[in-house]
Amino acid sequence: MMAKYYKNKKILITGGLGFIGSTLAIRLVEEGAKVVIVDALISGYGGNRFNIEPVKEEVKVVIADIREGGVIDRLVTDKDIIFNLAGTLSHIDSMMDPMTDLEINCRAQLSLLESVRKYNPKVRIIFAGTRNQYGKARYLPVDENHPQEPTDINGINSIAAEKYHLMYTKVYGIKTVSLRMTNTYGPRHQMKHSRQGVLNWFLRLLMEEEEIKLYGGGKQIRDVNYIDDVVGALLTVGAAKRGWGEAYNLGGAGVSLYDFVQKAIKINGRGKVKTVPFPNARKKIEVGDYIASYEKITKTYGWKPQVSLDAGIKKTFEYYRKYKKYYW
Repeated sequence: MMAKYYKNKKILITGGLGFIGSTLAIRLVEEGAKVVIVDALISGYGGNRFNIEPVKEEVKVVIADIREGGVIDRLVTDKDIIFNLAGTLSHIDSMMDPMTDLEINCRAQLSLLESVRKYNPKVRIIFAGTRNQYGKARYLPVDENHPQEPTDINGINSIAAEKYHLMYTKVYGIKTVSLRMTNTYGPRHQMKHSRQGVLNWFLRLLMEEEEIKLYGGGKQIRDVNYIDDVVGALLTVGAAKRGWGEAYNLGGAGVSLYDFVQKAIKINGRGKVKTVPFPNARKKIEVGDYIASYEKITKTYGWKPQVSLDAGIKKTFEYYRKYKKYYW
């Protein structure tokens, strides 16, 4: 069903040189889609031209900021689907530089939606929401009705961006969906710092034979998704006939950071880990245990995570051993 759906479809991926966007672009090319990527390549945000190496001749890349209205007006005009993945994810960056986070995660999103409303209201938009929107879990698993009380600026801006999308469905009939993503790991994630996801960073430290320091004993539980499962969700929703104007959690198996690291050490064959107390700045924004309920997306679209933690960690190590020089 899906292969047929994407053949010759015109697709725009915002943030398409990043971790999730590039992996999605490769899959879409395999499905026969005509893919345009827009990415601002802002330093430190994870955009990397090497990410699309396997399909670089088959996709069009536009280096531009989605805050630039004129560029986006032209790019959205003839598209069938927009996978809107441009944005920043860092808790820490958002607290240190809240205005940039506001610009990229709110103003840019509203600007994109306005371009769509004016020039292509028939397009479908799949937006990347985040588990950061919930803040500290009051109950587990966290479903979509859980209160949203973020612990940082980034979470608040992500809520606003999601609400803009869903409102454009209610008011203007533009087909939008928000997928609230959890801790995603795997190949093509940036590896220069830990600010956009600590799981891949742990794998880098193990490859470098550096000691991993786990805050507060590492007992915090996270639910994790391997990149291929996340891309599977995006493709499934993009091709769907229903469920528009709604938000859906992605999610996977809950694992403590300590257990994740131990598994990775076993697969890697070596590694050192020690537990240290929380630094004050981190303690204030630490959310504690988080496991999402993904029942709603399973009921609506039939999506479930498929890749086991062992298989995902193994594939990630293999990728970075091969292509380390493009990421370190």
